[in-house]
Amino acid sequence: MRGGLEAAAKGELGASDELGARLKAYEGRSASVAGKGKDLVNEPMIRHWCEAMGDTDPAYTGPDAIAPPTMLQAWTMGGLSGHTGRAGAHDELFDLLDEAGCTSVVATDCEQEYLRPLRLGDEVGFDTVIESVSDRKTTKLGTGYFVTTRTDVRVGQDLVGTHRFRILKYAPARQKQEPKGTRARRPRPVVNRDNAGFWEGVERHQLLIQRCTDCGTFRHPWLPGCNACGGLDWDTVEASGEGTVYSYVVMHHPPFPAFDPPYAVGLIELAEGVRIVSNVVGVPYDKVRIGLPVRLEFRRYDDEPQEGDEGGPLVLPVFRVLEDQVGEVG
Repeated sequence: MRGGLEAAAKGELGASDELGARLKAYEGRSASVAGKGKDLVNEPMIRHWCEAMGDTDPAYTGPDAIAPPTMLQAWTMGGLSGHTGRAGAHDELFDLLDEAGCTSVVATDCEQEYLRPLRLGDEVGFDTVIESVSDRKTTKLGTGYFVTTRTDVRVGQDLVGTHRFRILKYAPARQKQEPKGTRARRPRPVVNRDNAGFWEGVERHQLLIQRCTDCGTFRHPWLPGCNACGGLDWDTVEASGEGTVYSYVVMHHPPFPAFDPPYAVGLIELAEGVRIVSNVVGVPYDKVRIGLPVRLEFRRYDDEPQEGDEGGPLVLPVFRVLEDQVGEVG
């Protein structure tokens, strides 16, 4: 059985897709039953979440605090020790995919619905079902199946929210061998309806920052709503381009053909108060330091067209160490 399925994963997952039909039979089956959150809704976890997200909404503090809605999944997580009550259907489904050569997995998206806030002391329960398995799909990563699970979150008998999580379980595509002398191209950003305006600005050599029109709070990366007041209306301002290195890492591994490690990736705090991740240029990687002043510039990559190109050259914001600082760090 295993040998036949592995052959299928190499391109012979036949026209009838018998594997797909077997996977479809798992739709509607339970992945977990009567799960219980490991902790009651509590103030310390809410505080840590808000600090990590930079969310200062007063509704999340004090004796009458509610939990941020986006924490919904956090209350259902099992941690390293997992949960009891996990149903076998989930493991069976993944075993089938593994046997078919779909051994790699990537999270693709999630959706959440909120029916009422979670409050301090609430005990969270949940049930998870395998909601859908897609037809066989071929992507740039490889060929496989999108699996969507739905978790219904309850307090007592009351449904308080729903979390849908979608993954792609796939057989990795064989890497295309580039002709000798051809430089690998940089990965393209994922552009969606929430961040399209940011990348359009980058194309024009503008670094645009969202600004809430209700409370005036700047935010980055781009989000559909304000994490300070919850307002949904916003406009943009163009960043001055001045900033400092707030933190950084030096990348050595994993190697990627389009990059030449080691190189420095910085978390840059802009003069406007928001932070952005980008490359630090103008000094050797081992001379980058926290607090180093930098200035925005735009770099163009992959100018030479290659077969199969999509979208042409790539423009990215990077941050150059100011000239008067180069000697000091040299």
